[in-house]
Amino acid sequence: MNSRSLPPDGEMYRAFAERDAAYDGVFVTAVRTTGIFCRPTCPARKPRRENTLFFATSREALGAGFRPCKRCRPLAPSGEMPEWVARVIDEVEQHPARRWKDADLRAMSVPPERIRRWFQAHHGMTFHQYQRARRLAMALGRLQIGDPVTRSAFDHGFESESGFRDAFKRLFGTPPRRTRLNGSMAVTRIPTPLGPMLAGATPEGVCLLEFTDRRRLETQLRVLHRHFTLPVVPGTNAHLEQAHRELDEYFRGVRRGFEVTLLAPGTAFQTEVWRALGDIPYGETRSYDDVARMLGKLGAQRAVGRANGDNRIAIMIPCHRVVRRDGTLSGYGGGVWRKRRLLDLEREVVAAPAGSVAAGRVAGGVPVGST
Repeated sequence: MNSRSLPPDGEMYRAFAERDAAYDGVFVTAVRTTGIFCRPTCPARKPRRENTLFFATSREALGAGFRPCKRCRPLAPSGEMPEWVARVIDEVEQHPARRWKDADLRAMSVPPERIRRWFQAHHGMTFHQYQRARRLAMALGRLQIGDPVTRSAFDHGFESESGFRDAFKRLFGTPPRRTRLNGSMAVTRIPTPLGPMLAGATPEGVCLLEFTDRRRLETQLRVLHRHFTLPVVPGTNAHLEQAHRELDEYFRGVRRGFEVTLLAPGTAFQTEVWRALGDIPYGETRSYDDVARMLGKLGAQRAVGRANGDNRIAIMIPCHRVVRRDGTLSGYGGGVWRKRRLLDLEREVVAAPAGSVAAGRVAGGVPVGST
């Protein structure tokens, strides 16, 4: 479910303002001042154009921190959704910081596998990924693409200040504090053609870069909080700004290596593996066996695989370049489809004539930050 090309902003705003049903399913509109996103036909009063953002899918709007409108129900594929799905979504919206388990769904007479299939079919994500997107949105607020973080982002993004504090503490292990960024771990979203990523950096360097729908993201955040013992605050710093620029250049096909300072705390073996990943040339792949041989540890393929999966700095520590012995793609925290796109991007850039930029259409056709 990668990003796709959208109509021009002016055309989308006109369709939204006129409630043009022909655009239903083409895009969703997010409203900065309310923190919600709507389908084009939403009956609510239309916001001013400067307060709107457009996304190709509900998944992208959720990943950017917006919540679905209760009037037009943009999570419903055609204006209506099954009653059993609506009940579950309403419950999640009433308690978005709660961790819903399969047992909770069964208590509502909803088979977990059924709602998982529905979300995958209509939104390209599982029900549990939807939950994580909502919790992350609550904890970070609607940090808009390129916008500075202000108190108003929190005021408009949460039902209450106490709700924000509770969600933030549950996710990061520490309550939000008015702390100078030079004494904390700053976290922000970075938009990419393959979906939004969550980035984190201490004053010393970048320690987190993961797609917001990754299953283990919350666990990784807690591990980092315990390791650095720094308060986590929504915001940015020089390292995150540099990471954003370099990722932009990577997806445009004009950067093959990264220069931003990276912090990757781990065991001695993990550190060895992550260093070896950085030695895999851009546009090439190595098998788990190859990496084990690079380390002089034959037979450690499974341990290499585990260390690969524990990498918390995607793309910049290129775990996507590790494949099975036969060349096929295996598990990737951001999804195998993203792994394939990243490898295709790099191979096309390598194969392109000197001076050309071929990355855009490989990565999904949507420039970084276009939403």
